[in-house]
Amino acid sequence: MGPADSQSGWTTASLETISADKVASPENPTPGFVLVYSRLFESLPTYLAFASERVTIGREPGNSLTIQEAAVSRVHARVERRADGWWIVDNGSTNGVIVFGRRIEAHRLAPHDVVRIGDTTFRYASCGIYAYGAYRIDGSVVPGAYRPAHHIADPLLIGGYQVDVLLAAVEKIAPTLISVVVRGESGTGKELVAREVHRQSGRKGAFQAINCAALPAHLIESELFGYRRGAFTGATVDKIGLVRAAHGGTLFLDEIGDMPIEAQAKLLRVLQEREVTPLGATQPERVDVRVVSATHRDLDALVSDGRFRGDLLARLREFTVTLPPLRERREDAYRLVRHFLARAGRPEVRVTFPFMLAAAHYDWPYNVRELESAVKVALAVADGPELDLQHLPEQVRHAVDTHARRDSTARSHRVDSVPVAVSDPVSSSVRGPSEAELRALLAAHKGNIAAVGRELGKERMQIHRYMKRYGIAIDDYRE
Repeated sequence: MGPADSQSGWTTASLETISADKVASPENPTPGFVLVYSRLFESLPTYLAFASERVTIGREPGNSLTIQEAAVSRVHARVERRADGWWIVDNGSTNGVIVFGRRIEAHRLAPHDVVRIGDTTFRYASCGIYAYGAYRIDGSVVPGAYRPAHHIADPLLIGGYQVDVLLAAVEKIAPTLISVVVRGESGTGKELVAREVHRQSGRKGAFQAINCAALPAHLIESELFGYRRGAFTGATVDKIGLVRAAHGGTLFLDEIGDMPIEAQAKLLRVLQEREVTPLGATQPERVDVRVVSATHRDLDALVSDGRFRGDLLARLREFTVTLPPLRERREDAYRLVRHFLARAGRPEVRVTFPFMLAAAHYDWPYNVRELESAVKVALAVADGPELDLQHLPEQVRHAVDTHARRDSTARSHRVDSVPVAVSDPVSSSVRGPSEAELRALLAAHKGNIAAVGRELGKERMQIHRYMKRYGIAIDDYRE
């Protein structure tokens, strides 16, 4: 980072001592870029605030953000406020500005856009940018920086600012008997939140979980409420059920939106009366349970459709925790990768820039669970102490198949972008380029190895290996 910039008004030093009142909350209106990945992350600030009408990014000191790498031009790009929002504009850079894999001239930013400048990747946050100042992508914390207060040691959930906000709320609500609904997509960690609520509650009973979507309707009641011997054919012994098994503890109802309406009525009675009557029993039994539910469904819509009881929802949803999908917190990806490597007993393994480039651009529809699986696959197929692009599952590798192309074939989920108006040299995927493809790229980039590497999603050393394979001399392409 260079000297203090007259537009942005901060340096790395001032960032480290930013006060809580400036951070405030996610409602802070200031937008900006959150760092997702860079090999230089230890020397870069964790965010760039759009604190003035125009900020610049480039290699030279004096930019609002200085990235001292060869792939970045002196003044590479600018971000400016226009009447219809914030735009990022290529400032005539050599290697271009890339948004969601598409090289652009100008682009109106939308929440969670992935922007690449040189070999550094960002996520656009439309507000609350100062809140990200404490969190480095490897999990370390900027000394003296503000972060949401909680005292949870070794939390089950791994992440930065957004996870800390959630954990702070969990710590406050956990010691109470308030019922909690955890909302989020598949794989975001809903059960981990439920387990954290139980862990922080201090309750001495067990944590009991049931997936309401995984059991047939006729089995849910017996699993929840238990039964007496002889209650039905095959009931040869008494079963206490999960509600009674969670006495003094926490009952976790996963995918609560899939619970049959008949079972909902009985669950409501349990919550109201604090007692349960097993199937085949004549007398209820007192229970003390804390209920945490989870769903990916819109429960209010289910109530409107008559598929979920509104009175039960009122009992279950005294407090709501909403987990963001991984694509809305991509800045946590590298930290999560390091966590999964350590958990696999391989903390020494390195990950390459192409590996992280694909991880930063893939949408992870199954979220953190899918990322963990991808790391496991990569560890299984890699031969050495380094994970590269080719070690990722196929669907993740495809995220950079057309990366940095200058035509409209790369991903573009919005239309208010101006693409570079020149044809694109042929790119290649994981197989590596043919000799003709490599020569075309070298010619298009006038021998710039870094630029060719970005087109192919490869490190510079790999480009040199391709050139050696085909007997290509770099001097033939440099002017």
